[in-house]
Amino acid sequence: MNASPKEICREALRERILLQELTPGAELDEGRIAAEYGLSRTPLREVFQVLAGEGYLRLEVNRGARVASLELGTLRAFLQSAPLILATTARLAAEVRGGEELEGLKAAQLRFQAALDSGDDGAAGLADHGFHAQVGEMAANPYMLPALNRLLIDQTRLSRGLYSPGTKKERKLVKKAVQQHEALIAAIESGAPDQAADLALQHWELSRGHLEGALRPDPLPMVPVAPGEGAA
Repeated sequence: MNASPKEICREALRERILLQELTPGAELDEGRIAAEYGLSRTPLREVFQVLAGEGYLRLEVNRGARVASLELGTLRAFLQSAPLILATTARLAAEVRGGEELEGLKAAQLRFQAALDSGDDGAAGLADHGFHAQVGEMAANPYMLPALNRLLIDQTRLSRGLYSPGTKKERKLVKKAVQQHEALIAAIESGAPDQAADLALQHWELSRGHLEGALRPDPLPMVPVAPGEGAA
């Protein structure tokens, strides 16, 4: 079944936000996007409403739609909440051990590995997003799933560059992430909730190191001042 223009637009905007092609806080040009996806204003606004409900956009009265920001308060809440949400979701997924959904998780891991092998950082980030979203689906908890999905939006946006490692240390971290995914699948499949929660926390710690590095870059080098310069 072919996707409708609304569905195509909705999925494309999700990906563009996750990849930061539409940057945090950016105002969306309603007319341009409507023309780009062949939509009139009414169905486009319906797309915006769905994405705002999911946490991708913020709708402003008389000002249209903006990409959800990554301001300080949001980042603090993200860093505080991530371990709890990720560990709880993994624990619940291991307790449920869904059959068909487990196969979906394994397929998501294959997509993640394929994206890494291709060297496409963006595709790998989206595949990692899909992997963790699938864990959330397996948890089958109507309260945790919205929280996880909202968390994953910011985690994916902040993870840009993680899957294009330039140093040996960074390549080891990516390899470790793959291994943690595989171990989490095994823990869920064997019905080991405590192990699944612990693996989710280990995986978060790996991601957190990258995120904190991105949020706290090295200072710019000092520019030498020639003798006599800067004096009043």
